[in-house]
Amino acid sequence: MLAVVANALGGPEVLRVTELPEPEAGPGQVLVRIRAVCVHPADLAATTGQIPGGPVPPPFLPGWDIAGEVAATGPGTAEFQVGDRVAGMIPWYRTRGAPGGYAEFVAADAGWLVPLPAELDFASAATVPLNAQTAHQGLALLPTTGRLLVTGAGGGVGGFVTQLAAQRGLHVLAQAGAEDEQWVRNLGAHEFIPRSTDPATAAEVAGVFDAVPLGPAAAVEDGGVVVTTRPTPPIDPARGIRQELQLIHLDRDLLADLVAQVAAGRLRTRVAATMPLTEAADAHRRALTGGLHGKLVLTTG
Repeated sequence: MLAVVANALGGPEVLRVTELPEPEAGPGQVLVRIRAVCVHPADLAATTGQIPGGPVPPPFLPGWDIAGEVAATGPGTAEFQVGDRVAGMIPWYRTRGAPGGYAEFVAADAGWLVPLPAELDFASAATVPLNAQTAHQGLALLPTTGRLLVTGAGGGVGGFVTQLAAQRGLHVLAQAGAEDEQWVRNLGAHEFIPRSTDPATAAEVAGVFDAVPLGPAAAVEDGGVVVTTRPTPPIDPARGIRQELQLIHLDRDLLADLVAQVAAGRLRTRVAATMPLTEAADAHRRALTGGLHGKLVLTTG
């Protein structure tokens, strides 16, 4: 099979298209023919060694979120049949790139996968697992009522936070690029704050989901909560603000529900562009350039 391997730590240039043996499904595993794999900031961070727990020694395969079809099953996987459409999340924080999703096939633990409804295409499905679970799990750390500021509301995590928070009845202030105003309003945001505007100019909020992160502590009322997706400097303890670092953990039941909600149209996601798996290095360059409206997704034939 073809795979994209990080042979060293560095920028996109370290990614190499490589021919590797096709894996076999062991006990409790299914072999997934990958049709789509999402390009995440976590993939870019992995190749530069800037990830929690320290750098992963090369060679390794990037890639968390996959969608595809079951090509073979191992013992103890009766719930899946050859040909089933599936979506899933490789828990890269455990596998450390062995395996990773930048490949034509992956031997995946059955617990990493959920059924993929026919209504949802592979590319869109590949944008869901990491982004939507991070949003859902981080939102659980925030106040359940009041005003919530979401930074990066036009992005993958921030977009899901905006939708889930609005569904729960929070008053959502969404900060994003001006070109994404209509998108985030359609996701349920009650107020829009341009990225160029200091969120502290708005009225204080009970909580912040800082998906960028920007560190807008001034926008939080004393005693409020700030959730980030990467470590940030401590806030003055005198203000009594609780800081929470949200690191993803795979929850299969939650993932199945979120995928079903996207398939049914109750949650929305967007794909900025698809690119062939063999152009992964160019995809990383494009992601680093910025200005994307949605996620980049690598696809196979």
